[in-house]
Amino acid sequence: MSTAGDLSRFSINQMTVKQLSLPELVDACRDLGVVNVGLWREPVQAHGVEATAKLVRDAGLTVTTLCRGGFLTATDPDERAAALADNRRAVDEAAALGTEVLVLVSGGLPAGYRDLHGARERIADALSVLGPYAEEHGVKLAIEPLHPMYAADRCVVSTLAQALDLAERFPAHQVGVAVDTYHVWWDDRAPAQIARAGADGRIHTFQLADWTTPLPEGVLTGRGQIGDGAIDMREWQGHVETAGYTGAIEVELFNDGLWARDGREVLAETAERFVSHTAA
Repeated sequence: MSTAGDLSRFSINQMTVKQLSLPELVDACRDLGVVNVGLWREPVQAHGVEATAKLVRDAGLTVTTLCRGGFLTATDPDERAAALADNRRAVDEAAALGTEVLVLVSGGLPAGYRDLHGARERIADALSVLGPYAEEHGVKLAIEPLHPMYAADRCVVSTLAQALDLAERFPAHQVGVAVDTYHVWWDDRAPAQIARAGADGRIHTFQLADWTTPLPEGVLTGRGQIGDGAIDMREWQGHVETAGYTGAIEVELFNDGLWARDGREVLAETAERFVSHTAA
């Protein structure tokens, strides 16, 4: 089975087809001619980091990103130490998998805490430790801003401007940003921030997901299939490419409807949508 069109830059994020086991995902990619995957730590750990690295390597797959590190906003010293240790492990895992990019979801406000600025400063403190560690292992950290609806509980970094304000405290080969259409499409300042990121070589990954309404209860599983919603994928691809980005383009979808379907079918559909809605 194959999908017509150029898939050389297409990367399937594992979460899009999380119903597939890692061996099933690798087999499906091989059958469809997909050569790039973005992996998630939990299924990788369940399969075994070294076993996963061998599996994808033997299949000729490139791991474009590992998701995710982060959650760096805790105020309790023990919790902060545990978060740093976990992020070091995430860097180790990324290096073992052969990917250069570890995506960071920064973390929300600790319980009872209302100081967004203070929370962001704790992220910077953590990056001052994690950036050099990542560099030693050949890994770049990509701060992913999430839509503002996630600011309280998941990510106090809501815009590319905020992400770059953090990243630019560190060398670009240590810390950059992830540009995800789902999270930035609403922000009319985002194109200028993409240019800002590109000028310094800080666009470490580019991800696609569509915005469909109504959002489901719980919000997290509301990322729509490419072409089903409000986002012009080619426009955003144009922004990152004008800024100098030439890397893989990941499709990362959290969607209960897609997860209820046959995973191979979803992968094939996603590849077809990628061809139809990008200029790759």
